[in-house]
Amino acid sequence: MATSSFDHSSSPVTLPSFLLLFLAVYLIGYFIIFRSWKLSSHLGASCLMSLFHGTPAVVMASHALLTTPRAAVHSFASPNTAVESTVLDFSMAYFTVDLFHYLIFLPNDFIFILHHMATLYVFATCRFAVGHGAHALLLLLVLAEVTSACQNVWTITGYRKHDVVMARRVRELLSPPFYLFYTLVRGLAGPVALYDMAAFYVSGAAEGAVPRWAWLSWLVVIGVAIVVSVLWVLRNWVDWFREKNNSNKKSK
Repeated sequence: MATSSFDHSSSPVTLPSFLLLFLAVYLIGYFIIFRSWKLSSHLGASCLMSLFHGTPAVVMASHALLTTPRAAVHSFASPNTAVESTVLDFSMAYFTVDLFHYLIFLPNDFIFILHHMATLYVFATCRFAVGHGAHALLLLLVLAEVTSACQNVWTITGYRKHDVVMARRVRELLSPPFYLFYTLVRGLAGPVALYDMAAFYVSGAAEGAVPRWAWLSWLVVIGVAIVVSVLWVLRNWVDWFREKNNSNKKSK
């Protein structure tokens, strides 16, 4: 495998620095912002950290994709640039800290734990083992995190909907547009992007740059993540329609 073009120019301290950043955000959320939540302050802290990751990750990844010149035919197998590696470090730091959050406070939430471990595997192998292919992963990162801000507001209001009237109203107002947005991104744009990625790698265009074990495992992990995301939003759609029907019956 040719790795001579592997870009090592990104700072070696970026990942530790981002780890400290997200740990600080989490601790501020836990001990200060959501201190009054008592037994659920860890949930608010996790959402706060996700807010600090989601939209910035979209901006950073979009900037990396738009400012890195490369031939389109080689984009999914191009060497990782310093900017792309920084984005991967940023996201790996978030998922690492949030993974520890789940392992400590929510050890039975296997879906999120496996999701975070799988995401870290994809980013870490691309960043440290392969050194190519970040372009494709950043495209998918944009799609995965573009709904993050909306989702975290929806999640936070969901935690307090039973004891805070405003939280319940915001949750009810936000749910339909959020579900629609999430459905379009995860159920339509995500599979299209994954298909383009799969078609590129299966064609053999990445031969000598991205080993088969890497891109095959990436496709499996991303494919499973998309399926789980679609099932999650479908379940929420079902719950929403059920609640609306029950509400309409009570009002009659």
